[in-house]
Amino acid sequence: MRKLYFIFVLWGVKFGQLLCKIFKQGGSMISGKVAVMFQKNFVKYFTNIDYDKVIFVTGTNGKSTTTNLIYHTLKSAGKKVCTNGEGANMMSGVATTLIKNSNVFGRFNKEFLVLEVDERSLRNIFKVLPAKNLCISNLQKDQVQRNGDPDFIYQMFKNSLNKDVTLFVNNEEPRSRSLEDYVDKTIYFSIEKNIKSFVKNDFYDVTMPCPKCSHKIEYEYYNIENIGKFKCSNCNYKSLKKSNVNIKDIDYDNYTFKCGKDTYKVNYINPFYIYNYALTIAVCKKFNIGYEDIQKGFETFVNPANRREVYKYHGKTIHYLRIKQENPETLQNALDTVLRDKKSKAIWMGLYEIKDFKPAYTNTFYFFDCNFKDVVKSNVEKYVCFSKTVCYDTANRMIYAGADEKKIKVYDVEDDFDIIFEDLDKLKTDNIYLITGMKPYKKLKTFFEKGDKNE
Repeated sequence: MRKLYFIFVLWGVKFGQLLCKIFKQGGSMISGKVAVMFQKNFVKYFTNIDYDKVIFVTGTNGKSTTTNLIYHTLKSAGKKVCTNGEGANMMSGVATTLIKNSNVFGRFNKEFLVLEVDERSLRNIFKVLPAKNLCISNLQKDQVQRNGDPDFIYQMFKNSLNKDVTLFVNNEEPRSRSLEDYVDKTIYFSIEKNIKSFVKNDFYDVTMPCPKCSHKIEYEYYNIENIGKFKCSNCNYKSLKKSNVNIKDIDYDNYTFKCGKDTYKVNYINPFYIYNYALTIAVCKKFNIGYEDIQKGFETFVNPANRREVYKYHGKTIHYLRIKQENPETLQNALDTVLRDKKSKAIWMGLYEIKDFKPAYTNTFYFFDCNFKDVVKSNVEKYVCFSKTVCYDTANRMIYAGADEKKIKVYDVEDDFDIIFEDLDKLKTDNIYLITGMKPYKKLKTFFEKGDKNE
């Protein structure tokens, strides 16, 4: 009876998708929401799915990029594969992906299924879609208004795992790597110390407790925030000397790195991206995808979630970097982009409150987990901080890092861009970096494009 009801629901939502296509309306993503609303375990009833070739990608940072990268690389290798490329990573998004890639009887028509999965949704999705492969990019502080402490998500991950799952984890990320205790097979990926590795010796430095004994984790160096060669100050928990996939000889100028005897040429290169490449190589090797096919995927990969754009405005070049404004890693990634530019520059930073739900999120902890000191030393002519809520916090963080207060200007406004950018024409430099969260993107894009047309 439930299977018949599934077919009935499936026909209904497929018909809805067809109507959207005929009338050229968006809304194909609604199909999954409607299906799950009518049948809670809708996803469970699809057939012809090889769970050994179902790959979940989750974690704090890098989910979308890694999912797209794995999908693209497998597809480049000639595999029949689908993914939730629209970024809908909860149950309804998974349902939509399966609806689109099955026949009218719910028979899945691809070989591989690669899914980005929201951290909080992982456990429920596992119940109806028992994937045999789980990739965890990392597990960090993020969305505290929703996820609380990372240990809350850790417990959800722990309760989702079983002995049949192959776990792919970062050898240099202590929290998620310790989930190795709950599966029979773990595949580790890592990157060696390189010119962008760093140590921390700052008043604001914090560390994390060992996930196995709760004593202090000590880092020999970091590759990105809270990810690097580590050991516990009490027990024997530490980075493995040798991972299954180990990236070395990173050449940031020429966009290359080595893995084993193979040299890879890539389109994006910073420590954050390199971990994503390492994870992708680990997945591909499990499924016997060779070097040539992996390299083909890497060299043709264009990240649909890339959050960097360049505008011309009043004779200035605006490098617009959009970040997920709820954790330090994405902000640090933007700051690293600024640091790679050795020319004189000015920095505009607009970090807003986030209104996912009440109370609005205005926590600024992630400012202090980032390295602003190197930015201050990078030939900055002027700093501009704007927003109604945290503009002064942003300015203070820059001052704490050594920025000259005379170079800082603060605007406690958000949408009046004529005021926010009123000093642009007074600058000697024509090299401008703008860092914001996702909230003001559409308005800023319109503002710059309109300015382009008027010049």
